[in-house]
Amino acid sequence: MTRPAAGPVRAAATAATAVLVTALVAVLVLTVRKDGYFADPAGLSWLYAACWALFAAAVWSLRRVPARHSATLVLAGGVAVALTGLAAPPRTSTDSYRYAWDGRVQAAGISPYDHAPADPALLPYRDGWLFPAGEACGRPDLAAVSEGVCTRINRPRVHTVYPPAGELYFLLVHALSPDGVRHKAFQVGGAVLALATTLSLLRILRRRGDPRTAAYWAWCPAVAVEAVNNAHADVLAVLLSVLALGLTVRHRAWGGALLGLATAAKLLPAVLLPGALSGVRRARDAAAVLLPAAAVLVALYLPYVLLSHSSVLGYLAGYADEEGYQDASAGDRYALLRLLLPDSWAVPAVVAGMLAVSLYVIRRGDPQRPWSGALLVSGTAFLLTTPGYSWYALLLIALVALDGRWEWLGVAVAGAAAYLTGRVVPHAGTAAYAAAALAVACGWAARRRARGRRAAPHRTAGPDTLPSAGRAT
Repeated sequence: MTRPAAGPVRAAATAATAVLVTALVAVLVLTVRKDGYFADPAGLSWLYAACWALFAAAVWSLRRVPARHSATLVLAGGVAVALTGLAAPPRTSTDSYRYAWDGRVQAAGISPYDHAPADPALLPYRDGWLFPAGEACGRPDLAAVSEGVCTRINRPRVHTVYPPAGELYFLLVHALSPDGVRHKAFQVGGAVLALATTLSLLRILRRRGDPRTAAYWAWCPAVAVEAVNNAHADVLAVLLSVLALGLTVRHRAWGGALLGLATAAKLLPAVLLPGALSGVRRARDAAAVLLPAAAVLVALYLPYVLLSHSSVLGYLAGYADEEGYQDASAGDRYALLRLLLPDSWAVPAVVAGMLAVSLYVIRRGDPQRPWSGALLVSGTAFLLTTPGYSWYALLLIALVALDGRWEWLGVAVAGAAAYLTGRVVPHAGTAAYAAAALAVACGWAARRRARGRRAAPHRTAGPDTLPSAGRAT
């Protein structure tokens, strides 16, 4: 049987991939337009599952697309996926309303760390959009402020939890937004940042990897839902983190400075430090990363410290306690560890596990691929702590795009299951995180076995059978 011509096969693969991305975009529009977080979380979960299935099929099909076409297809699909997030107001999170409020308060010359949104001192800055009144207050996504007045802002009686670079982003969006734009301002900001991340990934991967893996970020349903529709500021931290890790390879100081900026946007990128220090042997090389990172953090926090009368840490400690990170017996935090260990051992086990993985990455990591170690450290942190918010995994998704180990995407699926499906299926998040951990273990074993097969001929070959590549001719 004659083999089909490569040209028609590749053209068919390109067309099939485009069709799958188009189907993904269509289902994503249905997903973000469905107001089902409170009314129908089960139905919304099925739509999420369909999106992830189409996403998996699309990136699988992309493997057969010619490399010269793949970057264009990834970018075009990324634009379409990001735009789906603009099809409706935020559906499963109200965090962006806090962003809008913090930006408004700062524009008035008030520190966002000094007053909670419900504080009567800020009464002049309220409007009917963020603080509706009357019959609207019966909706489940609104929080009571006073008699007959409610707000779209969650936890309106506590101070903000966001670090200074995030607050500067909120102020910038407020300053650039036309009057009456409301939630669209941060959604558009999220789309711009998501696409900037895609472009950054493509630029890095063209030099150091396969540009096709950028689709793990560009086409991921979580990007449309969490970065754009829910407009989470995590996407700013993701962009800065990708740029930081890309720069660290050649310019440690600049990479460290950007990593400090990313941490000042959403704290979570601090887990990337071991990856940025991959393969470091000398103290001065470590200092070249750590000192600029610390300097940027201090420089960003200092103006807010001087301006604020309250702590610039805001509700951070209360948030950690509320989410069960301080009390291992509460909620579903540390769920996988608690299946194996007593509750009281969970936090020490997390500390020991993270320390061990971080030291391994610093000592054995590849300095030319710092994102590989960063993925291992951050992915381990997710599996050990089992967070209940799906947008946290945006950082992990970008690292998967850089490194190519797709099996870690199961952690992002687990976060979505914990946040949404867990509302109707008890312990759905625990089961999903367990499945994600199994997928990671299987992926590690398969890759290790593949490396062993590739190395076997070199180990068994005799002096007369060694490959000739590298010999003088």
